[in-house]
Amino acid sequence: MKIKEKVIGIDLGGTKVKVGIVQENRLSKVISKNIDASKPQGAIIKQITEVIDIIFDKNVKAICIGVPSIVDLKNGIVLEVPNIPSWKKVPLKKILEEKYGIKTIVNNDAKCFALGEKYFGKGKKYNNIVGLIIGTGVGAGIIINGKLYPGTNCGAGEFGEVVYKDKNFRAYCSGQVYKWKYNIHDGKEISKKAREGNKASLNIFKEQGYNIGKLIALVANSIDPEIIILG
Repeated sequence: MKIKEKVIGIDLGGTKVKVGIVQENRLSKVISKNIDASKPQGAIIKQITEVIDIIFDKNVKAICIGVPSIVDLKNGIVLEVPNIPSWKKVPLKKILEEKYGIKTIVNNDAKCFALGEKYFGKGKKYNNIVGLIIGTGVGAGIIINGKLYPGTNCGAGEFGEVVYKDKNFRAYCSGQVYKWKYNIHDGKEISKKAREGNKASLNIFKEQGYNIGKLIALVANSIDPEIIILG
């Protein structure tokens, strides 16, 4: 019986890495591991490959990784990651291809998210889509007439960098707001309190929700998509 080929999909964030197997258009065997973004470049790559090693086998034919950064798409070089200070001009495609001996594709994480929603998720029936992700940072993937629009330098959709109030949308809409504005280092802490009815925590989320609404309005007025999908 012919063994069906596999692809490894990787989502790298500012606090964790998720690695999964895709086979026959189905995602399985997802492993998530926290990373220490303060570590040097090589140490973080080692954290990623340790997770890949767990699920890698001879039937894996390609690796695809989304990173929270601008990417040199042709050469697979991660140019700079705001939430991982040591990552500047990292030749990630070359590093992974040399280690595993298979084709590797590197792209911005929000653009990967938008493509995933277009082909497998809520965006299937739409041609003009914005996939907006909010986590450690803020980013977006833009699909126009059914095709991903990366911009000249893979920078299209960086709405988080747009000036908002005294900072930018990333500062007010992502998880970063908890630390710099409220001196809270773990969003789970206020989430738990909010679910218990704590007014101060609920007000934090209410304010953040208002700011995210402003962000969505910016996206809608700038791109005029058929649908905005949040992730």
